Amino acid sequence: MAFIKNYPDLAVNDKREVVLDLIEEALSSITPRSVIEKEFKVKDNILTISGHKFNLNEYEKTFILGFGKGSAKICRLMEDTLGIYLNGGFVIDVKTESFEKIEFCHGTHPVPSQLNIDFSKKAIAGLGNLNERTLVLVVICGGGSVLFDVPNIDLDKLIKVNNRLLLCGADIREINTIRKHLSKIKGGGLAKILKPAKIVSLVFSDVLGNDLSMVASGPTVFDNTSIYDALDIYHKYGLENLGITENDFIETPKDENVFFGNDEILMLSNQTALMAMFKKAGKLNIDCEIYSDKFQSDAELAGKALIENTKPHSILLAGGETTLNITNPNGKGGRNQVVVLSSLYYLNDKTVVASFDSDGWDNGPVAGAIGDSETLEKAKHLGLNPQEYLEKDNSFVFFKNVQDAIITDRLDSNISDLIIIYRK
Repeated sequence: MAFIKNYPDLAVNDKREVVLDLIEEALSSITPRSVIEKEFKVKDNILTISGHKFNLNEYEKTFILGFGKGSAKICRLMEDTLGIYLNGGFVIDVKTESFEKIEFCHGTHPVPSQLNIDFSKKAIAGLGNLNERTLVLVVICGGGSVLFDVPNIDLDKLIKVNNRLLLCGADIREINTIRKHLSKIKGGGLAKILKPAKIVSLVFSDVLGNDLSMVASGPTVFDNTSIYDALDIYHKYGLENLGITENDFIETPKDENVFFGNDEILMLSNQTALMAMFKKAGKLNIDCEIYSDKFQSDAELAGKALIENTKPHSILLAGGETTLNITNPNGKGGRNQVVVLSSLYYLNDKTVVASFDSDGWDNGPVAGAIGDSETLEKAKHLGLNPQEYLEKDNSFVFFKNVQDAIITDRLDSNISDLIIIYRK
């Protein structure tokens, strides 16, 4: 299965072909079908999820609740596998899927919406009054913080907070700490609502280090942060002028009985994709190193740092998330495109860099970008100054002009950003 729609246009030399083939391998390894067929099975009334076994005859009803980017395809495959054992459910995603028993909503991301909030409330109401003999399979994917929420503030304020945090350079832990304490369902709030049902969370992580309490702001997981942590971040980034007061923040559930008997299962992380690329490089007889699966950096500094750590005749891989401090709100582009754009001047004619988002959407309709000396030659021929596009936060426009954006359309998995450096 080919994921990169413009592969022939990008594969203009053998170095690029290697990098593009690694991207294909990474994306193939994290498809919902690959994961669900391997890790989610029903046989003789026993549901097995990544080695965890559940006797479906012990439950009167079984429901699925899914949210986040990629959750729809995952839940559809789970619905097919469960068959007669499934009673219903609710799923919200940015990519549409058809269901037999599950109610679906095509939500909005990265900007929250009333549509998201209304569907979240509907799902919670539909799963009300559960008992101990109800099994709820909660599919949690990256992006779920925005898609599934019942906020403690109005939508206008929620949008302002979300936008400020995304633009000011806050990292995902800071962002989700704020989100947890402005929500009635994040930070374990959903677990409190669903109790006393048996809750099994299937987590598809996009968070560095796979802290399950941070994926989609941990709606079913005990939260170690406090309201005071959120207030520190609130003051650090000057959120006071957005119309939000300290009284808008609420504490997350701290009663451990809320979480007793729950199961949290890590189904997928960026380690899956990194290992797939590592093995592919081995098959190509190219030395390869996984630099980190928890890589963090300012997007403008990331490429240079990784290039400097790449040995000749080898490939360096990294998974994680970079941050951006946007100064031009009208600019177009995402952090993966910025990683490549800011790397161009550090490349020689033997080095290729690529950075891409595993869900195919780098803050716009491209997955990321690939760059090498040929990118600079095309820019020079077109009279484009990479630094000017970087300063104006217009990486999308730059790569559109030089035709080095990686186009996949929206994909069904969301684990993290992935970066490849290849020095031939």
